[in-house]
Amino acid sequence: MTQSHHTEPSPEPQQADSVASPRRFPLRETVLFLGLLGVVLWVYATMGAAYGTRMLVESACYAILALGLTIQWGYAGQFNAGVMGFVALGGFCAMFFSIPVNDAFWNSELPGELGKALLYMVGAFVLVVAATRLNRIGVPRPLRTTIAVILGVVLYLVVISNFREVAGQIESQAGFIGGMNLPVWFGWIIGGALAGGVGYFIGHVCLGLRSDYLAIATIGIAEIIKAFLKNADWLTRGTATVSPLPWPVPEPSEVGFTLARAIYLSVTAVIIAVIFFLLHRAYNAPWGRMIRAIRDNEVSAAAMGKDINKRRLEIFVLGCILMGIGGAVLASFNSLFDPVGYLPLNHTFLVLVMVILGGPGNNLGTIFGAVAVYIIWIMSGPLALSLMEWAANAGAGVFGWDVPTNLDSRALQARVFVIGLLISLVLRFAPKGMLPEKVRHHG
Repeated sequence: MTQSHHTEPSPEPQQADSVASPRRFPLRETVLFLGLLGVVLWVYATMGAAYGTRMLVESACYAILALGLTIQWGYAGQFNAGVMGFVALGGFCAMFFSIPVNDAFWNSELPGELGKALLYMVGAFVLVVAATRLNRIGVPRPLRTTIAVILGVVLYLVVISNFREVAGQIESQAGFIGGMNLPVWFGWIIGGALAGGVGYFIGHVCLGLRSDYLAIATIGIAEIIKAFLKNADWLTRGTATVSPLPWPVPEPSEVGFTLARAIYLSVTAVIIAVIFFLLHRAYNAPWGRMIRAIRDNEVSAAAMGKDINKRRLEIFVLGCILMGIGGAVLASFNSLFDPVGYLPLNHTFLVLVMVILGGPGNNLGTIFGAVAVYIIWIMSGPLALSLMEWAANAGAGVFGWDVPTNLDSRALQARVFVIGLLISLVLRFAPKGMLPEKVRHHG
């Protein structure tokens, strides 16, 4: 009897360990999204259905950008401060592959001249690369480097001179080369692929740097991309912009603003749902656990035989692909490609605030942060204008002050103050975001 009394309780802890604890009700998520829904309904009630739907479509496009950043920063700890550049690449592809063909360009001798100029450029690149390999045939390394540098400078001057001449002919005779008149979704896919290809090149060069140096490098590359698109009038019309861009759904002229935007919103919702599903599966798969292990302790992950550089490059390229797709979808919705309109404040810092508010590494939190921050960004202008007008009228009535005439511009500047205040409050009271990352521990 005594023996059985001591041996009976022993299976109970084992049974308790083998039974998974019940999943808690997502109270925080429910409350936050219900509150966000209430804010969206308020916008619809005060600003109208067409305005509210437009705001939701743009916030959905930003959600795609934010998902691209959260897998780079939240999953792998890579701080990409050049989101703007990948957004611009996506917008360029959405424009180039969807707008009509420019017959004035293709019905002339200019395509052949442009093809020869591009061929000369590729040949010059091949020659410079070959010069860097001269040490393999016995040429001393210092001499090899000298030959490669001199050859690179000379060929650059020759090629760029010829290319500028061809570009000038295109601008004077045809304006620009025009588009490809392909389906809009094709431009979206190519936009993601091009952004991913550029990200692959950047990753090979920059992912070995520390996080702060990586941020500086990506900022510089984003500015280079913007400068190229802005000055390549033969390709993008530069500051003259390209408009209108076609939609993949019926346009407002066909079915009205509200319905057209609602259909476009359904397309972006499907894209987000697919991305969310794939990222959720990857995050909870062994690949996702390996990425987080590299982020949390790179030395231990390397000691376990993981290919650190390969995995970091994978996650960086994947994030860039999503940024390119988001930029393409946003450009098509705005029906305008304006290289000057890509700003670090709107297309890098704002996306960063969305990820910080929602929670780096939490896909659901990132979507919440994107919608919430974009609503605050958009609505802070009208609200600030109303407050300023009330204060100005009150001051004029009570004290006889003159009413300022530039309240609209001041209200737009208030948006920056509101976003700065928001990020300060979040970093102070919720440094891990409103919906922090949830990491399951496997025993």
